[in-house]
Amino acid sequence: MDSKSLPAGEKISRLVDVEHPVFGFSHSTDVVAAVCAGGGLGVWGATRSTPEEIEAGLADIRDRVGDRPFGVDLVLPKGMPDRDDRAAIEAEIPDGHREFVADLRSRHAVPDDGQPGMRSRFVRSEETARRQIDAVLNSDVDVFALGIGSPPEVIAAAKRRGKRVVSLVGAPRHAQAALRQGADILVAQGYDAGAHTGTIGTFSLVPKIVELAGDVPVLAAGGVATGRHVAAALALGAAGVWLGTAWLVTREAGTDPALLRKLLDAGIEDTVISRADSGKTLRQIRTAWSDEWARPDAPAPLRMPYQDVLVGDLLGAVDRHRVEPLMHSPAGQSIGYYDQPTTVAEVLANLVDEAGNVLSGLR
Repeated sequence: MDSKSLPAGEKISRLVDVEHPVFGFSHSTDVVAAVCAGGGLGVWGATRSTPEEIEAGLADIRDRVGDRPFGVDLVLPKGMPDRDDRAAIEAEIPDGHREFVADLRSRHAVPDDGQPGMRSRFVRSEETARRQIDAVLNSDVDVFALGIGSPPEVIAAAKRRGKRVVSLVGAPRHAQAALRQGADILVAQGYDAGAHTGTIGTFSLVPKIVELAGDVPVLAAGGVATGRHVAAALALGAAGVWLGTAWLVTREAGTDPALLRKLLDAGIEDTVISRADSGKTLRQIRTAWSDEWARPDAPAPLRMPYQDVLVGDLLGAVDRHRVEPLMHSPAGQSIGYYDQPTTVAEVLANLVDEAGNVLSGLR
């Protein structure tokens, strides 16, 4: 095998035309476009974008990648309120939680600038989700990834539009549901992954999902940082890999310098799982934010979308005013492999070259 080449296998190639079996998830459209340019498949995380922003963002990516395939990811959890009604959500937030957040703002001197944050500018609701889904379905995006939840009607509608559907799963039961509902590709996301993650480790999860999936290709996610990890994923039966954490330290991501330093300084033991951001489990780098919510006297985070509304304005102000102790980012345990700023092209080249060399050596 040429160490400069890691061609996509038959299972992936029959679904999406990519040079390398590397799917790159990012909230940055610049990262997504760069992953596509490097021969992978970029996937834009658009859950916190309005339908209008999704429409504009997908059009922008298409302009930049031409006819190369790319994807978009939405999180569609069950049990959300039907309408985008912030006032109704706020009315149900307990006073004790409000007081705790007010105390955080005061002790960390976070300015109250009256503006919402990413998590509070609209409510995570069925109303918003329907409009986001329509924006995706009406676009020419090639791949529709579902980060949480695999609604059968959404999968069916996407496939009718000629889109490939990717379902992220963290347990065999999730995979079985996604397969019944017609997912084209599964992402087996292990415990060491960043953001929303389950309890099963990647090495235990991937082979089990591969067994269940049959001819449906499986991507390995969680702890993938080097070409050695890529080679290991292929040895476990995966058809490729899905990475998110790697791109956080790239130039294209545009990460705030203070936050970038935290990411580069973090080791593999410096992430924690917290529900403090949204109410859902979220692996992130450990900071004063996660420590505050882990205090014995801290209230238990509320379920989504109540936690979103509770902390969203505060987190927005933290980022806008660069209150460094509370600044944080989702990240997997693989963040410990990155200690220098880099670029998307360099990450891809290192993954492909090292994986090719490892696989050649094993032969």
